Amino acid sequence: MRIDLHTHSSASDGTDTPAELVRNAAAAGLDVVALTDHDSTRGHAEAVAALPEGLTLVTGAELSCNLDGVGLHMLGYLFDPGEPVFAAERELVRDDRVPRARAMVRKLQELDVPITWEQVTRIAGDASLGRPHLATALVELGVVPTVSDAFVPEWLADGGRAYADKHELDPFEAIRLIKAAGGVSVFAHPAAAKRGRVVSEEAIARLAAAGLDGIEVDHMDHDAPTRARLRGLAADLGLLTTGSSDYHGSRKTVALGEYATDPEIYGEITRRASGAFPVPGAGGRV
Repeated sequence: MRIDLHTHSSASDGTDTPAELVRNAAAAGLDVVALTDHDSTRGHAEAVAALPEGLTLVTGAELSCNLDGVGLHMLGYLFDPGEPVFAAERELVRDDRVPRARAMVRKLQELDVPITWEQVTRIAGDASLGRPHLATALVELGVVPTVSDAFVPEWLADGGRAYADKHELDPFEAIRLIKAAGGVSVFAHPAAAKRGRVVSEEAIARLAAAGLDGIEVDHMDHDAPTRARLRGLAADLGLLTTGSSDYHGSRKTVALGEYATDPEIYGEITRRASGAFPVPGAGGRV
């Protein structure tokens, strides 16, 4: 059973539409895929409508958070998307993405990068604006060779020269909101140091004490020693450990299913959730 619990569609900063994503997941041989767009559930309906037979969809979102000045991402799975308090908070985060992106474009222009707002909005289309859209613009302009190369202190990494703050959740509040909506919380790529500063193990312990369900261990931004360290930490704290691709379509080189979650862990996530249920595919043709 192959399970990928972290992917993005064009509803946020991926390049596949939600329908394309689930079809590609089935073609990649996945049995379960989670759609976890940034601060958004907008792609869920399209993904459900197009879900191929034999593929199960886990609905979710990746929430933008900040702890003591360090940006981090919290995955929420199988929560009730209509729970009003949580829905309002996600909308606040999304609404701040446009002024934040404009600020980053201005900073890049001040660094003599010939980027324009029109270029960024063309790349983003109808998606929720994010740094990967600016990174794609930098690739188009020949400033960096790949999207990943834009996420360095010289450019778009947390605290980087062209970085701008946005409204972000306190991760303790994010855990509370996810749980109140019947969902399960997993700290995404917690040791992805190449992206910028990461939180301490002591902070992860505090999040665990506040109800965090798990941490994402097997991820392209974690090397083998880091994965081993995180597994040990998770065991000490009683946290679930997941693995996933963090797929963004052509925006990143990682393939669907390149990293995966153990079926027993997936089963425990579904047992803990009460806000929504995994959706089995019925051969959608959207």
